[in-house]
This record gives sequence, structure tokens and C-alpha cells, in this order.
Amino acid sequence: MSKFISSPRAIAVAALLSTLALSAQVAQAAPVQIKVTVENPVAANGIAFAPLRVGFGNGSFDAFNLGGVATAPIISVAEGGSGADWFPAFAAADPTATLGTVVPSPPGPLVPGGMGMTTFTLDPALSRFFTFASMLVPSNDLFIGNDDPMEYDLLDAAGNLQITSITVRANEIWDAGSEVFDPTAAAFVAGGTNSLRTAQNSVVAFNFAELAAFNGMTTGAAYVLNSQLRGTDEVYRISFSVVAVPEPESYALMLAGLVGVAAVARRRRNVRSNTRSTV
Repeated sequence: MSKFISSPRAIAVAALLSTLALSAQVAQAAPVQIKVTVENPVAANGIAFAPLRVGFGNGSFDAFNLGGVATAPIISVAEGGSGADWFPAFAAADPTATLGTVVPSPPGPLVPGGMGMTTFTLDPALSRFFTFASMLVPSNDLFIGNDDPMEYDLLDAAGNLQITSITVRANEIWDAGSEVFDPTAAAFVAGGTNSLRTAQNSVVAFNFAELAAFNGMTTGAAYVLNSQLRGTDEVYRISFSVVAVPEPESYALMLAGLVGVAAVARRRRNVRSNTRSTV
């Protein structure tokens, strides 16, 4: 009799493989988990950055434009590193967007050589485009970010990653044109009082040259700044890695399969017990 009955292990493996195969057939455009990793590659004692504000959406939120007057959303990032106005404006323009912050480890400014990471769960149909912004520190109103909301087409319709990394160079640093350059009123610099800001009433432009005026000053991270940047130097890296999240239907099928495995194993034990009792 025993030669016609497979071992419990073989039965369990077959049932589990069958369940996994069926799960793969029904899975469609599952949500995806994106791990966003940030790095500051500048030399020691170089510039630092406030935590990175990020959004994954449909490409409708345009935070700023080259040559345009900076508005409250990007000013909140550029002048104080905050997302206080940036996040609400993003949510108003794109209610289904996923928003968040990539916090350095340890928490605080992303100092030279530092890194941080945060994982986001996204629906590819709603969160196709990636947008980011972060203040340079120390500065009055310098920041990094993308002025084209559709510049980074991160995910395709099936949730596949289309971009693996973004590199920002010194000549891509923005000046919001919203605050007059004044180291004594700059954020994240020893002796600076950010509340003393003076409105500049200019426009958004590329500008990293004024960072040199902070050289020799002690930053909020307790080191003396020596930026020494050239236009092509890398100042920021953003990397993406994606792991698929099973849909609820997949979980249900896997659970059903495991229940089936348990039932088969139980019947097998009963058969073996009955066989022994009749011998």
C-alpha cells in the first residue's frame, strides 16, 4: 500500500509549487516597494543637505521653473529645509501622490560621506513620476530639485523600475532668488539667524558660486566649511531599488495552498496510523 502514497514532504512541495504558480498567474500590476537611498559624495568639510523631500505622483505637481518667481512651496524647502508648504501643495495638485522624507542616518543634515534610506509602497498606476527637493546647508536659499515634474519617469505600468539612480552636480544647484545672500542670516551656520532674512524678489536660477563665501565658517554640523566645488563635481546621489509586494489575492491563494498542504499531511498521518493498527 505504501508504494502508492507519496511521502508527506513530496506532497507538501507539490502543493506549494502549485499554489505559487497559480498566484503568479493572477498577480497583476501589484504595488511595489521602492527603497530610496541618498548619498552625499562631496569631499570632507564640503556642503551638506537638509533631509530630502520626495513625492511619487502623476507628474502634475510643478514646484518651480527656471526663470520663474519662486513660490511658497519651493521657498519652504530652499530657505529652511522644510516641507511645510511643499507637501500640502503637492497633495493639492496630486491627491493620490505618495509623499515623504528620506532622513539621513543618523538624523540631521546629510553631511559629506553621509547616507540615508527610506522605503515607500507605491501603486505604479498612480505614482509613476519622481520629484524631489532639498536645501543646501549652509545657504540662504540654495537647493537641489527637478523643475520638470515629468523628468524622472520612474515606473512603467507594470511597476518595473525605469531609473536606477539620479546624480546631481554642482552646476545643477538652484538659487530660489527669494532671499538676499547674507551669511549672518543663513540657515545651518554658526552665528546665523535665519529669521533675519531679507526678500530678494528675484527669479529661480542656477547658482553654486556663492557657496564659496561660506568657506571658513562653522556649519551647524560643527565643522568648518571648505566647499571647493567645480561645476561638474557630484554633490548628491539618489538610488532606487524595487521589490514587488504580493496582491491580497496572492496572499489568499498562498494561504489556501498551505492549508491544503496541512490537510494532506494530516490525512497521510492518519493513513499510516490506520495501517499500523491493522497489522
